[in-house]
Amino acid sequence: MTQEIDDIIRANRAGKGTALPSVCSAHPDVLTASLLLAEALDRPLLVEATSNQVNHRGGYTGMTPDAFIASLRDRAAALGVAPDRLLFGGDHLGPQAWKDQPPEAAMAEARAMIEAYVRAGFTKIHLDCSEGCAGEPAALTDGPAAARAAELAAVAEAAAPDATALRYIIGTEVPPPGGARHDDEGIAPTPPERATATIAAHAAAFSGAGVDAAFARVRGLVVQPGLEFAPAQVIRFDMTAPDHLGPVLADHPDLCFEAHSTDYQAPEVYPELARRNFAILKVGPALTYAWREALYALSHVDQWQSGAPHISEVMERIMTAAPAAWRSHYHGMPEHQKLMRHFGLADRIRYYWTDPAVQEAVAALKSRLDANPPPAPLLAQYLPEATIRRAASLDLPMVECLLVAHVQEALLPYYEGTA
Repeated sequence: MTQEIDDIIRANRAGKGTALPSVCSAHPDVLTASLLLAEALDRPLLVEATSNQVNHRGGYTGMTPDAFIASLRDRAAALGVAPDRLLFGGDHLGPQAWKDQPPEAAMAEARAMIEAYVRAGFTKIHLDCSEGCAGEPAALTDGPAAARAAELAAVAEAAAPDATALRYIIGTEVPPPGGARHDDEGIAPTPPERATATIAAHAAAFSGAGVDAAFARVRGLVVQPGLEFAPAQVIRFDMTAPDHLGPVLADHPDLCFEAHSTDYQAPEVYPELARRNFAILKVGPALTYAWREALYALSHVDQWQSGAPHISEVMERIMTAAPAAWRSHYHGMPEHQKLMRHFGLADRIRYYWTDPAVQEAVAALKSRLDANPPPAPLLAQYLPEATIRRAASLDLPMVECLLVAHVQEALLPYYEGTA
């Protein structure tokens, strides 16, 4: 399936407006929604695991890279999705998950993680060494970041069952994973001279590390196109702004741009990004946000029928008892923080769905509604018509149909217009 990435980038660079959505999530229903939608549209599905989510030590999901791939393949088989539709990517693979440690220790973890990823079968490798470790600046300059990326590329080349199948993504203008931390953060598109310098720095670093063959398989450069989301704000892409970045790729026919934090943009933005040589469009929090949105809606429905407490009460109790996943993202007065815990666009609530008490509460909610399907007018009070209509076409238990359908409605704009 590596050829699929090459073909999509080649078509994009030929001006055909082609782009590949990249689903960055380990949530089971989000993956089900993505698999079924890709199958229905007959499109490849790129699923990416992030370094803090899945790594050689288990990450916050508890899954190693080989376990993640095995789980996704099993899910695809159970849903009747063609196995050759799947592409596996590793996102932000570098020392970030261990950046509170000294550089030597953090890079040792990163090397072990890269080896685990490529041995498991991940072939799209995002080498991200843009953040500093303990005692270093928050953001590294091109030289040190590129040197570390080349070091990790050498590890990947040596560990991969077939190194020629690997495709690398590079870049030091990398938006923070999970969106901006503050609503008043300004962003600016990457200046073209910065993008050019980043490519040159990586070419020199890879050559110096003796991995020129790996650099020949670099396919994407992460840059900031001028869009972002924060806890309570979406920074919209200005479609009228001139394309200053496109000329950067003139001498690099095999290279495309990769856009991060594209969540929550207007549907017409995605084909415009594709026109500007952004052939890989990443989305993650917007999909788990949609799932949470549908779950909360269904909990209101359940309240009318069973009188059970709303699922948000369980979530509030769990999140306030263990604030580590949201505390650095949500600021301001306690009342505002509470709203953001549940409804923030950063969707930090996604870190809590694997909690045993939460899973028990969600399972009980699903069980009650599946056993006592709500009348159509009650569903229509809380869920959009498009979601209800799409759910009717899915062959899953009723509640799962609605949850999956709502996620698919959020993902569909990435496919429409970028075929």
